[in-house]
Amino acid sequence: MSAETFLEEHRGDGESEVFGIAELARELQTTARAIRFYEEKGLLRPKRIGTTRVYGRRERARLTLILRAKSLGLTLREIGEYLELYGRRGEGRKQQLEMVVEKTAQMIEELREKRAAMDATIDELKVIRRASQRKLRALSKK
Repeated sequence: MSAETFLEEHRGDGESEVFGIAELARELQTTARAIRFYEEKGLLRPKRIGTTRVYGRRERARLTLILRAKSLGLTLREIGEYLELYGRRGEGRKQQLEMVVEKTAQMIEELREKRAAMDATIDELKVIRRASQRKLRALSKK
């Protein structure tokens, strides 16, 4: 059976039960290259039919989590740890949630510190700008 035949036979009612790499990339607005990269790092484990990768709902959900976690600034190591906590049947869900609570608290604190530093820089730039404007006006009057 070809990969195309397999994919067509395993479609659900309006929703795909399985996805090809191009289809998954398009749906999740990423690239096939990125998906292959996450596979190389062990974060995704698609089935293979010959040389064709076939992604099921589980892999699609994992990729969605990976992309969201990357957008929040988590490292591949952190993402891998989070995904592995889940286990085979969700037995690690509590540990996943504990990790999320801890990691988000850390990220919130880091962002607050960055915001405070940015606010201080903005205040300093305002002082410099006002002083420069006064000097420029004084020079313009001469």
